[in-house]
This record gives sequence, structure tokens and C-alpha cells, in this order.
Amino acid sequence: MKKTLIIAALMAAMAPAAYAGPIENACMRSDRAGANRALCGCIQQVADMTLSRGDQRTAARFFKDPQRAQDMRQSGSERHSAFWRKYTAFGSTAEQFCS
Repeated sequence: MKKTLIIAALMAAMAPAAYAGPIENACMRSDRAGANRALCGCIQQVADMTLSRGDQRTAARFFKDPQRAQDMRQSGSERHSAFWRKYTAFGSTAEQFCS
């Protein structure tokens, strides 16, 4: 598992600089004071390792509309609950990896 994460991180680091995924784009467009290319790029790398592209697009919407995250978290839908488990795991991993 650790070897897979290292390989994935290296592959992401060697990707063309012009590529920016949905999480990185949303992070860079956000009004958060700490948002910068290095941090947003790191968070995108973790997203690439832990979330599907569809899940990334859903999570990217949270940057612009945080209420959407709250609504999803509290919806009671099994599909939303499954997403929320993946999303919180992504957040924990990003915090450890990008801090």
C-alpha cells in the first residue's frame, strides 16, 4: 500500500504542469488565505489517489458552496454516506500528506 502511494505520488509529480484537476482548480479559485499552487497541487495529488473523477468533481463544488457539503453529510442517503466516508478519508490523507 505504501509503495503504491509513493509510486502514485511520483507519477503525479511528473505529470505535465499544465494539468490541473477539479480539486486544484477549485482550491486555486477559492478565497481561502492559505491557497497556493503548491498546496492546491498537493491536495489534487491526494484526490487523484483516493477519489474517482466524479467524486473529485462533487468535492470541488464544496469549495464554492460549503452548504452543499453540509447538506450531503446530513442527507441520510446511502450514496451520500458512502461518498462522505471517502471524502473524509481523502481529507485526513490530504492533511497528513500536504502539511
